[in-house]
Amino acid sequence: MEKEDLKIVNKGLEDEMEISGYRLCRWKLALVGLGVLCTGGFLLLLLYWMPEWCIKSTCTRTTLREAEMVLLRSTDEFKRWFMAKIRVMLAPGKSPFDSLDSLTTPPVTNGHSASEDFIRKYAEHQPVQIRYFTLHSTKYYWNDTVQNFEVLIGLEDLGVTCSTVHSDHSHGLSRHQQEFRRLFFGVNEIAVKVPSVFKLLIKEVLNPFYIFQLFSVILWSADEYYYYAAAIVFMSVISIATSLYTIKKQYVMLHDMVATHSIVRVSVCRANNEIDEAMSTDLVPGDVMIIPSNGTIMPCDAVLISGTCIVNESMLTGESVPVTKTNLPNPLQGDKGSEGSGVYNTEEHKRHTLFCGTNVIQTRFYSGELVKAVVVRTGFSTAKGQLVRSILYPKPTDFKLYRDAYLFLLCLVAVAGIGFVYTIVLSIMNQVPAGTIIIESLDIITITVPPALPAAMTAGIVYAQRRLKKIGIFCISPQRINICGQLNLVCFDKTGTLTEDGLDLWGIQRVENGSFHVSEENAYKESLVKSQFVACMATCHSLTKIEGLLSGDPLDLKMFEATGWILEEATEEETSLHNRIMPTVVRPPKQLLPEPVMSPEQDMELYELPPSYEIGIVRQFPFSSGLQRMSVVARLLGEKRMDAYLKGAPEVVASLCKKETVPENFAEILEDYTKQGFRVIALAHRRLESKLTWHKVQNINRDHIETNMEFLGLIIMQNKLKAETPGVLEDLRRANIRTVMVTGDNMLTAISVARDCGMILPQDRVIIADALPPKDGQAARINWRYADNPTKHASKTTRLDEVEISLEDVHASDELKPEERYHFAMSGKSFAVITEHFQDLLQKLVLHGTVFARMAPDQKTQLVETLQSVDYFVGMCGDGANDCGALKRAHGGISLSELEASVASPFTSRTPNISCVPSLIREGRAALITSFCVFKFMALYSIIQYISVTLLYSILSNLGDFQFLFIDIAIILLIVFTMSLNPAWKELVSRRPPSGLISGPLLCSVLSQILICLGFQILAFLWVRQQDWYETWSPESDACNISSHDNISLDENSTEIDDHNIQNYENTTLFYVSSFQYLIVAVVFSKGKPFRQPSYKNVPFVLSAISLCVFLVCIMLFPVSAIDEFLEIVCVPFRWRLTLLSIALLNTVTSVLVETLVLDIVLWKLVFSRDKQGSSGLPPATPPPQAGVEHWGSRCLSWFCCRQKKAPKARYMHLAQELLVDPDWPPKPKTTTEAKPPPPPENGSYQIMPAS
Repeated sequence: MEKEDLKIVNKGLEDEMEISGYRLCRWKLALVGLGVLCTGGFLLLLLYWMPEWCIKSTCTRTTLREAEMVLLRSTDEFKRWFMAKIRVMLAPGKSPFDSLDSLTTPPVTNGHSASEDFIRKYAEHQPVQIRYFTLHSTKYYWNDTVQNFEVLIGLEDLGVTCSTVHSDHSHGLSRHQQEFRRLFFGVNEIAVKVPSVFKLLIKEVLNPFYIFQLFSVILWSADEYYYYAAAIVFMSVISIATSLYTIKKQYVMLHDMVATHSIVRVSVCRANNEIDEAMSTDLVPGDVMIIPSNGTIMPCDAVLISGTCIVNESMLTGESVPVTKTNLPNPLQGDKGSEGSGVYNTEEHKRHTLFCGTNVIQTRFYSGELVKAVVVRTGFSTAKGQLVRSILYPKPTDFKLYRDAYLFLLCLVAVAGIGFVYTIVLSIMNQVPAGTIIIESLDIITITVPPALPAAMTAGIVYAQRRLKKIGIFCISPQRINICGQLNLVCFDKTGTLTEDGLDLWGIQRVENGSFHVSEENAYKESLVKSQFVACMATCHSLTKIEGLLSGDPLDLKMFEATGWILEEATEEETSLHNRIMPTVVRPPKQLLPEPVMSPEQDMELYELPPSYEIGIVRQFPFSSGLQRMSVVARLLGEKRMDAYLKGAPEVVASLCKKETVPENFAEILEDYTKQGFRVIALAHRRLESKLTWHKVQNINRDHIETNMEFLGLIIMQNKLKAETPGVLEDLRRANIRTVMVTGDNMLTAISVARDCGMILPQDRVIIADALPPKDGQAARINWRYADNPTKHASKTTRLDEVEISLEDVHASDELKPEERYHFAMSGKSFAVITEHFQDLLQKLVLHGTVFARMAPDQKTQLVETLQSVDYFVGMCGDGANDCGALKRAHGGISLSELEASVASPFTSRTPNISCVPSLIREGRAALITSFCVFKFMALYSIIQYISVTLLYSILSNLGDFQFLFIDIAIILLIVFTMSLNPAWKELVSRRPPSGLISGPLLCSVLSQILICLGFQILAFLWVRQQDWYETWSPESDACNISSHDNISLDENSTEIDDHNIQNYENTTLFYVSSFQYLIVAVVFSKGKPFRQPSYKNVPFVLSAISLCVFLVCIMLFPVSAIDEFLEIVCVPFRWRLTLLSIALLNTVTSVLVETLVLDIVLWKLVFSRDKQGSSGLPPATPPPQAGVEHWGSRCLSWFCCRQKKAPKARYMHLAQELLVDPDWPPKPKTTTEAKPPPPPENGSYQIMPAS
């Protein structure tokens, strides 16, 4: 059989996987069964841990069409394997969207029929076998057309356009159709099943680590180490119980969060215009549900087809400001190229989509019309379902520390392998029985993997999480705390993050007859009450009243409040009494209304006002970040013709206005304001044709309204920096952490704010990359312009025909000087063009890109991914509203939200400013260094014990049961859990901790301490054998020779037979020396400054270390017979006890000197200096003073560090080095970079030429 190529499922999505088909093979199954029996079930465990081995050892490869099992592998960097069984169901059609009209259906009695009856009735006519498999709560169905498995998402699978949603899907489904679709889409619920304790226990116990523990316990029991084995079992039981409790609690919390309001009663429209009451679990894509006027929690994703809704989406976005959702545009027949001809997409049309789990607060509707929505997605396909799925099945945290930890363990196992061979050879030479050889050689391997390792590794993270919670930072992904310690670049949203959330109205600048008036402070004037400018301010917004209070976008709120007008919304009673009533009315306060007398100089556009001057909002086109504008259709009371009002980004609004109404100096005035950091909004107006009736307006596309407008002027809003912003950014800059601004605001406003807050220093240059897409046969190109330096006041040139800001091209004398630092700034449109046409230039641009303006939410995510592609550890700080994607994608995403834990990002800060960012990085660094310290300590603990046991094996001895117990419980556990308690250092320093264990300084640190410990143990072991009192110990031996108390204890011991030869001088010597060594390495590795507070401030650790040290000195110098007997220690002369104390002191001095002087001062500085050069991607102009010394040091120690001169590992550093020697970089002013036509050459796809 010819094997087919691998197929891809979920192509282009986050969970993209390769899929291959397999069918069960009997002879392979028989062989595996035999193997399971022979290995005592261990092979079964191995196949449980390795799905690919399981499938390949029991099945043969086949085509997907004939497969009984499928094997899937994720295409991301983790390459995880999954297996699933193919199942078959009978259905009357292949697709859920097939029409059932062609089928002869028997009538359904009593309104409903059970699904089984339904399948049977149809299967009698057209039985179709549907093959599918389930993975991660998602069903994959076989599609004959594409010969692959596919996920059924919902109505979007049909590729419906906005117009077909209205024409084909607005009438509802019959009960038969609903039941048929439910066969495919399943019950509409996000089912988070809480596993039973037994299931969780089995899953936890089958963890490789616990299996190894079980193996160790059996081995120690066989070797009669019963107490030690019992202690390890006890620790493991506590560890498993804690883990089970935590996991169960998380499942219950998630289940409760999802289950709340997930099942509600809904009203559904049927195809025959009936309205049915049904449970929300019965809903399927294509159903038409009625949204109740008093609101509801949405049980599915649905698109509004009539009416409007006020929705609180804080569950999804973390943004508590209610959002207005309007009905999906229903284009009139014959509209070409309108919005309605576009394919419906939940992301693009999110302003018309009600998402599952969001709270509909209230609805707006017109007379005789119900607020209806077509169900688009159900169950796990919904926005909430996907969120829950990402929590249930998270991606593994890819962090160098964890990968290196496994490598390190493998190295320890390799060391154990040497000991294993050594033990076997030695035992055979000494003619030891075979059973003892097996037990003792395997025992060596169990020593190298410390029992408390997993608990010890997570201790630092748990403590860091607690400290973060105390300062108002909540975390839903604790493993990311360590990664935050590596952040070297942080992206910030602007509005609400760097600057105040609320905007203050600074002033207005009206336009009349194509020219600007002088700017005015406010619009609350009697003279302006009749103007179209104020009418636009009063109507063009998405505000609504919730429980009597105005609510909505903060910008809209400030703008409306500045007019002093009053907003009134129609009640349900009024709506039912009057036909075509305005849902929302705005009017000025009575004190602003003039006497209704026509003055001769009054604007002819304004007619004589009736005593009650009111404007009704007829239709609202909500703000779209893609279009950067919003508009409304309104009507003045008593008028027949309607008015359209538009507000948005000045460049966009000006491009939609008649040229003669836009002042000639528009670009110049706008540039003046934006350079000062003001947020500028432009307003426009148009009288609509009298033929546009109320009904026509409800169905018209916004493109027909937003054209040929008259420019009204500018609203200037002041967006003040938060008080904490400059200080925090200065701290990050000093810590050598790059800061980047990603905003939806205007380019020059963003640059101005970046300069004000210190993100761009006063002397730095800003290069604007203005990219243009291919047009009329011309290739895509980038025009490079240097933004004016704020210290210079050069003449400005404007070109109104382009209706966009034109920046001065700086003169040749203004070109970038070699020592000047530079920053790139670009808009979202330019970023899109560069991403598509200048792929090889993109990474160079983001290396110095500081301001990214007018960025759409998905572009923010793309930027984070691009920065990660050049090996930056990226942090993202935003308000959670439109930054969800970027917050999730970043290594450390922190949302500023009042919610305790927002599912929008891994971290949520209750402090509404960016001061949480340095705190998170400091805690991350502290947790990371704690993890390193703990891992190094645990590695040394294993090696020290390994050395002791190996040396004792040479004389056919070992450590005693209670000696092992004392070391593991009293010393190791106590030290590990207290050494993790060091709080973070109070400020951010400019050097970063290493990202992995496999780094020069860390390896040198561990290896040097191993050599020191090895040296002192061998010294003590050999030295004790050279003593004049030394003899092969026996119960009658009395090296102390004086104490009758000792003699009594020896007599007591003489009755016991020591099979393991534990009581001897070598054992006692090595026990004392090694016990001190555990404490020495704990103190040496427990690093403080610059990432953690000094160890002497960690009171529990200091007390533990001192107590243990005092205890050891006491029992060594002043033996207590009961303790000696318990620990199986033999009596040695007092002189030798003092010698052992001297060895311990000398060991301490050597370890401290090597770790502090050699490693901390020399090696850390070398790594730091290398890291500093490229960490920000902006190399310093002159080398730091110590550079010469460090260069000399690095040359002298290159053999020691195993560091040959090579390119830096991080890609951004490599790029920075390349760009330093590139004569054409940065691009000069007055140049254009053109994309070369396809096919692109191998090296480079652009060329730079002077601008014409």
